[in-house]
Amino acid sequence: MTAVLETPAAPAESPAPRRSLRPILWTLPPVLVVLFMAVYPIMRVLWESTTTKDGGRGAGTWTSVLAEQSVRNALWRTVTIAVSSTIGCLLLGTFLAIVLAFIPFPGSQLVGRLIDTVLTLPSFLVTLAFTFLYGTAGAVNALIEKLTGSGEPALNFLSTPWGVIFAEITFFTPFVVRPLLAAFAQLPREQLDVASSLGATPWRVLRQVVLPEAWPALAAGGSLVLLLTLNEFGIVLFTGAKGVITLPALIYTRGIVTFDLPGAAVLASVQVLLSLTLYLGYRLLFARLTSTRQES
Repeated sequence: MTAVLETPAAPAESPAPRRSLRPILWTLPPVLVVLFMAVYPIMRVLWESTTTKDGGRGAGTWTSVLAEQSVRNALWRTVTIAVSSTIGCLLLGTFLAIVLAFIPFPGSQLVGRLIDTVLTLPSFLVTLAFTFLYGTAGAVNALIEKLTGSGEPALNFLSTPWGVIFAEITFFTPFVVRPLLAAFAQLPREQLDVASSLGATPWRVLRQVVLPEAWPALAAGGSLVLLLTLNEFGIVLFTGAKGVITLPALIYTRGIVTFDLPGAAVLASVQVLLSLTLYLGYRLLFARLTSTRQES
């Protein structure tokens, strides 16, 4: 009598999981908002920049606008002022953050609150205060004239690129101070105490212990300041620096004063390209710093 071995029945295939449309429905509204508020204006500007003088489409407006010497001067001046202001903000902001974080003094909390207050002010208000202080008829010049008896204003730099750089450093330095203070707050005090107990000087502790931990915050603050100063218009306008024509000021002149919308669109496209290039550079730098810290 032979036994018949029954082969086990193949397990029934489980039905494929049904794809839910709920994630897509939740993602769709923010994507539409971004497309409407960011992508559409940029595409509209790019489309307007292709309008030629005869009403057609082509690259003639780009060629004529970029060939102008005033545009190249404005572009170079914009980059120069932005880089100079960023360097000044990094130096001053690092100094202020180190003093506030590691050198306590009476009134340090008040200084920190004042720095936070500057972040809430519009840029033109700081520039207006500079006019009252350092303008040709400002308080500082009036005091100097009273002390020296001179009839000529001793300070007359607000209408120069240095005046714009000075005003931007004053306004944008808190954007460097705040990330650095947050980074310094995460630094273990025991690490500083160990370095000091081993005989390291304060400068060596700062250079080898404090600053390496603050590089990501410093890069983030510096990139933000560079992006803001690259697109700053209010400070340039309110300083009254007629000879300091930056790219945003030139866009305003083309679009509002002379009503050259295609030319203004070309300059705006260049401005957008600069901003996007800076943002991509910041992302690459931040990713590299993050990977280096994780490897170490």
